[in-house]
Amino acid sequence: MSSKKDAFLFRFLQLAVFAVFLGRAWQHIYWDAPFRVLLWDEGLMRNLMESVFDLTWTEYAGNPKFDHRIGIFIKGLGVFYLIVAIATLMIRSLKEFGRFLLLIGGLWLTFLALLYCKDRFYQIGQFFEYSLQFGSPFFLYYYLRYNEWDKGLILGMKVAVALTFICHGLYAIGYYPRPGLFLSMTMSILGTTESQSIQFLTGAAIADFAASIMIFLSLRWRVLGLLYCVCWGFATSMARIWAHFQMDWWEESMLRWLHETIMRFPHFLIPLLLLFLVSKKRAKKHHYPVSHG
Repeated sequence: MSSKKDAFLFRFLQLAVFAVFLGRAWQHIYWDAPFRVLLWDEGLMRNLMESVFDLTWTEYAGNPKFDHRIGIFIKGLGVFYLIVAIATLMIRSLKEFGRFLLLIGGLWLTFLALLYCKDRFYQIGQFFEYSLQFGSPFFLYYYLRYNEWDKGLILGMKVAVALTFICHGLYAIGYYPRPGLFLSMTMSILGTTESQSIQFLTGAAIADFAASIMIFLSLRWRVLGLLYCVCWGFATSMARIWAHFQMDWWEESMLRWLHETIMRFPHFLIPLLLLFLVSKKRAKKHHYPVSHG
């Protein structure tokens, strides 16, 4: 692969990672993150508070200063995410330090996914729905280390795409409790009734499952599956801001929902990267040398 094409593909992965960290930084600095799901879990934290910090559970959970400190920690983590986002843009020049930041940032994103999983009563699909988001920094780290789009990296990205879309489909079809946000966005954007929106989401879920299988099949099916993932990943990312944007309160709309769109950029950028890599293989497969006899 030529250096220009390689650099072109690298930008997709770099942009995906930058978007995840920027979106999460925005969330943590301006809004909140579910750390209280862990830190206010009496079953997990009571013994720690009493044995290590010599605090009763009431002294800990009922004291506003501890909640304030949790808020400071969340905002501080948001600043860290912002630093990693900026570092991602100049990741080649930062070399080993940049890769170290990617690893730490990726681990924090993985931990965040676990917190969301706990918040949803340990629904494993909630964790794996974030596969592309917390996986992206590790994909970039891998590429920077080996400087090659090898089979291991491509397989890892395909698995992350499949897990993200399968788990999204499990919520859309109602295997897990269907999020009210899914229904409200569908009704707002398409102008459908609740029952029509449920039918639409069920169809989308079936398509999610089918595409997740197709990306592991023969070349033609792989291309079709990835095309779907690019289009649907882009649509579901844009839906966050599209469904909630109000011109009269455009600043509030952007502040509240734009980061929800940005952090989901890997949902279409990683499939798009895979699509280019697959198309390259397709071109090689159908290339025949010209005879000069």
